[in-house]
Amino acid sequence: MKKFSWFVALGLLVSIVLVGCGEKTQEDIINDLDEKLTEMAGYKADATMTLETGKEPQVYDVNVWFQRESYYRVALTNQNKDQSQIILRNDDGVFVLTPALNKSFRFQSDWPTNSSQVYLYESLIHDILMDPERTFTATDNEYVFQTNTNYQNKNLSAQEITLNKKDLSPIQVKIMNTDLDVLVQLDFTSFELDPSFNEGDFDMERNMTGAQMEAEPTLAEPTEPMQVLYPMYTPQGTQLELSQNIASENGDRVVMQYKGEQSFTLIQEQSQVVPASTPMNMSQGEPVDLGFTVGVMTDESIMWSNDGVDFLLASSELDAEEMMAIARSVYGTEEK
Repeated sequence: MKKFSWFVALGLLVSIVLVGCGEKTQEDIINDLDEKLTEMAGYKADATMTLETGKEPQVYDVNVWFQRESYYRVALTNQNKDQSQIILRNDDGVFVLTPALNKSFRFQSDWPTNSSQVYLYESLIHDILMDPERTFTATDNEYVFQTNTNYQNKNLSAQEITLNKKDLSPIQVKIMNTDLDVLVQLDFTSFELDPSFNEGDFDMERNMTGAQMEAEPTLAEPTEPMQVLYPMYTPQGTQLELSQNIASENGDRVVMQYKGEQSFTLIQEQSQVVPASTPMNMSQGEPVDLGFTVGVMTDESIMWSNDGVDFLLASSELDAEEMMAIARSVYGTEEK
């Protein structure tokens, strides 16, 4: 009997040792992420973002700086079209900068806390921590979480977040629709925790000037007529009723009027470099992620610039989600 008890005690001891040396549980990792979210002073990250939400895949270089509590700088550069934007947050507000056009908009906004942000590490951690339905797997070198999302684009309904097992730094994010098709993939190429920042790193004018010095020369005069684009999504019962070209000092302006239960107007014209970079103050409005660009949304309109063209979508009948869905679909060269 004593011999049996000794074997039982030895087995218990071995079990305790094995558990102590074993894999971390999901609860352990959640606690580690919560601690990192609380303690980190900031980070710098570089990533490549691939979008499958339009006519063809688009690839962007993403550069992110974050300094606690609420200083942000997110630079997005399209690899093929050589166009860039910067989303900035500092003590003066939230800014959307388009350096090539010398344009800047300023908001009093809750961005980025008002929705999920695929390129912000703390937003990814928050999505993991706040989702009671999350699932979790571990490989030799990585932790992989599947979570629900809170993106402005409601078609992005689930995400897979891959973290480095060693230090919980981000490796990859995949965002999927309800059919689990990957529509957005972000691959992190570098991540530095608690870096140092210089004075002026989050200053609007310094960022605008610096980006303009690094960029190609500003827009040249167009050599070909502007290609008119059409939305590939329109609300049911709404269709194009009138399209007209209006001559302006900046070239042709195309005005399309869609009529039906949810009417709207779409205006597009060649982009122009504005003479001064004084921010346009938006008393009501939000920066909105359209995928291919960052737009400016008010109660009844969305403005954005893409590939040398300025767009304005206006409606008193569409809700915000429908407006964003239409704007994201403006890439067709023929009427739907």
